[in-house]
Amino acid sequence: MQAYENPVSLRWSDMDPNFHIRHSVYYDLGAQQRTQYLIEHGLTPAVMVKNNFGPILFREEAVFRKEIHFGDQLTINVAVVSMRKDYSRWSMRHQIKKGDVVCAEITVDGAWIDTVKRKLATPPDFAVKVFENMPRTEDFEWLD
Repeated sequence: MQAYENPVSLRWSDMDPNFHIRHSVYYDLGAQQRTQYLIEHGLTPAVMVKNNFGPILFREEAVFRKEIHFGDQLTINVAVVSMRKDYSRWSMRHQIKKGDVVCAEITVDGAWIDTVKRKLATPPDFAVKVFENMPRTEDFEWLD
């Protein structure tokens, strides 16, 4: 499970009046990173629509540690923090870094939903394979 990390490009419109990243941009960066990981590993929106399932979030939290300014060279990663053994629910963490310095952490708790029944569900086998190979945090744990 190799780390999955990408550079972050900030836009002028991502800044607040104090020349920091607006708080909602952190969440957008996390969503983009999660989505990019899934798409690159075959879980595209089209595949999810065809198979009547998709991810949902129960909680999303950001912890801001260091200032980020326009022009800073940043990266963002994604890793699974915990997961049920049937892969139906999971938590992921993103770290936004400036070099080796963690500037922010975003944690999301989510699950899979059957988009026809509108009920929580276990994912199809091909989605399980993607999550089996997803990077995990050092403190990863399986949930009952």
